[in-house]
Amino acid sequence: MKYIDEFRDQRLARQLAAAIAAEVDPARQYRLMEFCGGHTHAIFRYGVQQLMPPNLRFVHGPGCPVCVLPMARLDQAMAMTREHGVTLCTYGDLMRVPASGRQTLLKAKAAGADVRMIYSTQDVLRIARDEPERQVVFMAIGFETTTPPTAVAILQARAEGLKNLSFLCNHVLTPPALRAILSLAGPDGVRLDGILGPSHVSTVIGTRPYEFVPNQFGIPVVIAGFEPLDVMQSALMLVRQINDGRREVENQYSRAVGEVGNTRALELMARVFVTRPSFEWRGLGFLPESALALADDYADLDAERRFPVRVETSHEIKGCECPAILRGLKEPTECKLFGTVCTPDNPMGACMVSSEGACAAYWSHRTHMPSSGRN
Repeated sequence: MKYIDEFRDQRLARQLAAAIAAEVDPARQYRLMEFCGGHTHAIFRYGVQQLMPPNLRFVHGPGCPVCVLPMARLDQAMAMTREHGVTLCTYGDLMRVPASGRQTLLKAKAAGADVRMIYSTQDVLRIARDEPERQVVFMAIGFETTTPPTAVAILQARAEGLKNLSFLCNHVLTPPALRAILSLAGPDGVRLDGILGPSHVSTVIGTRPYEFVPNQFGIPVVIAGFEPLDVMQSALMLVRQINDGRREVENQYSRAVGEVGNTRALELMARVFVTRPSFEWRGLGFLPESALALADDYADLDAERRFPVRVETSHEIKGCECPAILRGLKEPTECKLFGTVCTPDNPMGACMVSSEGACAAYWSHRTHMPSSGRN
């Protein structure tokens, strides 16, 4: 298949592996963080780490918006179903993410709450049209990749006059999270030499928003595609930047990503959303200007304003290392719960639930699991 097969070619993979091995400096370490969970799964599924020299390690970052969603937002959604009797709709990967007291949306559904799994924003619009007697809340989640479809749904709900549909917005922004991770780097944080920039997010926002990374933190960035050869070529590009002493934003994924991104999608986002002053991220705490909320012009469609609830402070499950794993400080195998009480069938943290979480990647591709460089 065009644009797929050629990026999984074994002969080219061997050539790239040989080039990386020839160009790394044996006297130094190369710690490259992949921000996106799609990269993490490609690394494990295709055994990319095993093709790298011993002194080049991939460090796993936040992974996906499901992984970084704090328990309090799930508690808030479940409180809406209890206190206001709303019909809560969201994507399937949120259904089993643990909230306070190990409660989940799936358990809330089993207990009688009207919680429904949907596949797209169009499903939510259909439910609201078909059941006008129900107050329908869409728990929207995602990085910049899935934000434009939510914006379209909001505009469509307004155009159709759907009074029984509202949106609980959990859309978060990638650059502030990257800034937070790098700000925590150092003796007490993760040590990084390069960043594999996210793929799909960058198709929306472009390459410019990452320029602060080399300019302020002196760390090179390469926007990388999702296929194994994309990851390997991006690693080689980072190795060359590090060896040359260059600190730039380079774009390996040029077949899909441009400098300015998708201007139409960005216009839609700017029309419907505003930036929150602060928002909580699992593992990173409250980050300034790191998430979106509905603009005042769409307040009548904002579930947080229409269905206010009080949520208590939440705490991670004892022993769960998801917060440290999301920051790249630990690998899943360094968590005492991993593979024992925490499995995909019985997840303790979001990193094991999400299909793009680091723990799920380690579990799914155990035959390619590397031994931790920190163990």
